[in-house]
Amino acid sequence: MTVRQSIVFNGDLGSGKSTVSVEIAKRLGMRRVSVGDLYREMAQQRQMTALQLNLHAELDQAVDGYVDQLQRDIAASGEPLIMDSRLAWHFFTDALKIHMITEPGEAARRVLARPSGPAESYASLEEAKAKLRERSASERSRFIIRYGVDKARLRNYDLICDTTRASATEVIEHIIAAYEGTLGAEVLRDGPLLLLDPARVYPTDDIATLRGLWDTDFVGDVAEAGDEALEPLKIGFTGEYFFVVDGHRRLSAALQNGFTLVPAHLVAEVDEPVVGGMTAIDYFAAQVRPGLVYDWEAAHKIELPLPEPALLRGDAVLAGDPGVGA
Repeated sequence: MTVRQSIVFNGDLGSGKSTVSVEIAKRLGMRRVSVGDLYREMAQQRQMTALQLNLHAELDQAVDGYVDQLQRDIAASGEPLIMDSRLAWHFFTDALKIHMITEPGEAARRVLARPSGPAESYASLEEAKAKLRERSASERSRFIIRYGVDKARLRNYDLICDTTRASATEVIEHIIAAYEGTLGAEVLRDGPLLLLDPARVYPTDDIATLRGLWDTDFVGDVAEAGDEALEPLKIGFTGEYFFVVDGHRRLSAALQNGFTLVPAHLVAEVDEPVVGGMTAIDYFAAQVRPGLVYDWEAAHKIELPLPEPALLRGDAVLAGDPGVGA
């Protein structure tokens, strides 16, 4: 893969974008620009919270217009830099586009632990979760209506990284490896490369029918080689849940070795077909049953939340639907 000039970060609130982007900027000797910091300054100037500014921006296009033009000017300058912005991926073409995700409860805990300010403060974990969800939904709805793009669509990005359990150091090393072309180069050519928390990926086959899960030689070989050498899993995404299309044995070995990240290739998301014309949502609903999840949890000593009944009935709202978050 040809090294791209810039790296642009987007992702969940509380996913660690600031921590990771600051350190990568230092490591690569690049200037860092944070649109989030700019929005927080704008919120303080207007004596608003960050959520209030987001809701205000749905009605006042001048808020986004100023920031959008700033990003266009920076992208056009050709300066190699690190950009922390929830919409930079839309404005930058020659850049590695990174989307960071994390489990909502973990995101809320991280945000709650930050020093609070007038633009962003929460009284409890539940309030933090609710307001983060509301802010994200407001942004998503605004971007769909105003720009015709869905920030939740994974194919907008080159690399998706789940930071739920991975340390900042692990995340930074993996991103730099991908930027320099030593990690996931083949997957990145077709994109996107997923770096997922193996403890948040759902199985789609009964553990009793899978062969070689407990092959100690294979598990040992995986441990010796490390997660970056693991053949990428083939993964589907419902818009909320990641699931295995191919690679249960590799996923199991990653869990047995305590890996916090595994490389994967996105086969289908949301309404894209997995096999035989069956969409990712329909495939997940058909394959993932409570008993299958319980057995996988027990075998690997992890906890996977049972999917929402609405999803299992196949009536989940699709990513990209303008009504989401409205």
